[in-house]
Amino acid sequence: MGHRTPLAATLAANSISTAGTSLTLIGVPWFVLETTGSAGRAGLVAFCATLPIVVAALIGGPFIDRIGRRRVAVASDAVCASAIAAIPLLHFAGVLDFWMLCVLMAVNGFAHTPGNTARYVLIPDLAAHAGTTIARAASLFDAVSRGARMVGAAVAGILIAFVGAETALLVDAATFAVSALLIAAGVRGIPAAEPRKAEAPVSLRAYGTELREGYAHLLDNRLLLAIVVMVMFMNGTDQGWYAVLLPVHAEAELGGATAIGLLTAMFGAGGLVGALLYGAVGHRFSRRAVFTVCVILCGAPRFLVAAVTGTTPPLAVTMLLGGIAGGVLNPILTTVIYERVPDRLRSRVSGALTAGCEFAMPLGGLAAGLLVEGAGATGALLAMGGVYFLATLSPLVFPSWRTLDDGPVAADGPGAEERDGPGAEEREGPEGPEGPEGPEGPGARERERPDAEGGRLGKPSVPPAGTRVSSPAPSRPSPGP
Repeated sequence: MGHRTPLAATLAANSISTAGTSLTLIGVPWFVLETTGSAGRAGLVAFCATLPIVVAALIGGPFIDRIGRRRVAVASDAVCASAIAAIPLLHFAGVLDFWMLCVLMAVNGFAHTPGNTARYVLIPDLAAHAGTTIARAASLFDAVSRGARMVGAAVAGILIAFVGAETALLVDAATFAVSALLIAAGVRGIPAAEPRKAEAPVSLRAYGTELREGYAHLLDNRLLLAIVVMVMFMNGTDQGWYAVLLPVHAEAELGGATAIGLLTAMFGAGGLVGALLYGAVGHRFSRRAVFTVCVILCGAPRFLVAAVTGTTPPLAVTMLLGGIAGGVLNPILTTVIYERVPDRLRSRVSGALTAGCEFAMPLGGLAAGLLVEGAGATGALLAMGGVYFLATLSPLVFPSWRTLDDGPVAADGPGAEERDGPGAEEREGPEGPEGPEGPEGPGARERERPDAEGGRLGKPSVPPAGTRVSSPAPSRPSPGP
């Protein structure tokens, strides 16, 4: 297997899975509106889908390390494929009750988060294995994800318009299956992808200790904490936008699901352009200055435009421009996280970050549904947009954001604490504590020159995605869908 095959397989799997997630993001709310006609029920389904995401992120970090990142990614996609496929199949059979839909979406949310996290935290190791820099791999990871969101959204709109939401969900299930196969076949021979052999014996106490390590690292870093709080509010309102507000607005004013696909694709296209632009020239500018401007422009304007217009073109232009601004954010956030979190804690801290960033997502969808039924679509759009705007003022207000331009906290970069942490002796094999590339591998040169080519290690998102972060991933700080 070539040195670049594991990285290529992971990028391909993530892009296919992300495209499928776009189908879910559009297909499920539209399916609920078609079958129930209730914005409140659409919000309830969004709540059921996102609450397990937060729970999985809260407790899943040590689990990923113990089971192995590769195995978790494969199992996650397999479970998601089964849960999503069951929705249209049960509907065709005439036995799908509303509570079953809620349960299946909860299973999908709970299983999806560990897989997203597992792929995300592998990127630095796969970059070193492929002989490229973390900055380039992170930018590529985000660019292909945003491109996949764009394609997935467009395909979702077309499928729903011509063959129905049920068929779109079957295609979504197929994308998860393909993603699982790519990771299973393509990510081999990477020590970081396998279970950690030096961990303490399995026990509730040991698991709790490992879990606390991730949260302690997050709470001790004020910048990471500030990122989490801001993105939490952004992802919450984004969830309300995609799960309830945009479908309701499209049904009433824009002509249906095709408009949702077009608008989401425009945002994805803008995000791809933004990520590529930042990767090319972002290192020439201050991270904080670029981030502050783009975070204000990326989200709140679309709520206002949707509230005051009833046609597609103005909102499409706003989504495109907001996507360009949003595409700049995740590369910055990803690089900051990689710089400040050692490899030994990466899964655990990433889980804590995801839990914090997506903590408000269950309430975002539910609140949007209740606001639409209580205050109307326009009132709900203005209220949710106001929350989004206030959240994005954080970099202008809080002093911790001034450290955004600082370089890596540890001179050795990711993995520095791995060599000195518990179990270091067990980890030092014939290839040394740094793994097969050794301390002088491709990643080492980049860590020693944080301001070399690639600049400030531009750009994840989070979230992650909605932070989805739309991630999901959505599963890391990821403003935007």
